[in-house]
Amino acid sequence: MTSITRKVALVAALSVAIVPAIALAQNVGITAVVRNDVRVTTAANPVLHKAAVRERIAIGNDIVTGKSSMTQLLLLDKTSFTVGANARVKIDRFVFDPASDASSVSASVAKGAFRFMSGRALKKGREGSSIKTPVASIGIRGTIIEGVVGEDAIEIARREGIIDRNNTADPETASLIVLRGPGRNAQGVQRGAIDVTVGDQVIPLEDAGLALFVPGKGQAPIGPFTLSQRGIMSLRDLLGPHPLPGRDRTFDRDPATDQQFGCDSGGQSQGRVCLGFD
Repeated sequence: MTSITRKVALVAALSVAIVPAIALAQNVGITAVVRNDVRVTTAANPVLHKAAVRERIAIGNDIVTGKSSMTQLLLLDKTSFTVGANARVKIDRFVFDPASDASSVSASVAKGAFRFMSGRALKKGREGSSIKTPVASIGIRGTIIEGVVGEDAIEIARREGIIDRNNTADPETASLIVLRGPGRNAQGVQRGAIDVTVGDQVIPLEDAGLALFVPGKGQAPIGPFTLSQRGIMSLRDLLGPHPLPGRDRTFDRDPATDQQFGCDSGGQSQGRVCLGFD
């Protein structure tokens, strides 16, 4: 075998070995809960299809929900991302270092309702984490966020009395963003906060219950203002049932998923973090 032939063979062998590792690295979590009409794209099936519970989600996959539908994504760092009714979202970036227990994530919400609950590792991450809507970028500082993009955002804003029927809010891009916690009185956890960037403005929300409404592209944000209990319940209705396993409960384990992420029954294996709650 010539030197060139040996090099080609070596490159080919390395390529075969590397491809599965790359595919593995792109997976960021699973669909922990699926309710009604939820469709996703995956590496195994790049066409939108009906989502299954514990289906693997990778960077760039589309998650689409219909009316009265929701899904909850559980990421590798135990961050929870609930996608409510009439939504379209995707995870754009995910970095997780199990050794230092630090992570960062970026996601985009094109439309619909969402709830984002930071995992412990994300609060330690040095790289910025964010959620983007068509009109705003939300910088996350270890927190719980709820929001909605589209006509439902406009309807809630009207009910809150911050806009009237003559407002020129865009039904495609209008965004309502709410900091839900943890609040200043929370014990033993980092206080939640977000920085919302709209154009050249950066608006911090640092108290639980504060909200910001962005009517559309090129329009000035309204707020911060305190979202009423009625507004909070409206968001909750859009998010639907959202059972989240607590620390005192065991998440249903899936052997295939455990094998995918290198997990054993104890919850961790060789530095990789699993999809169970230990």
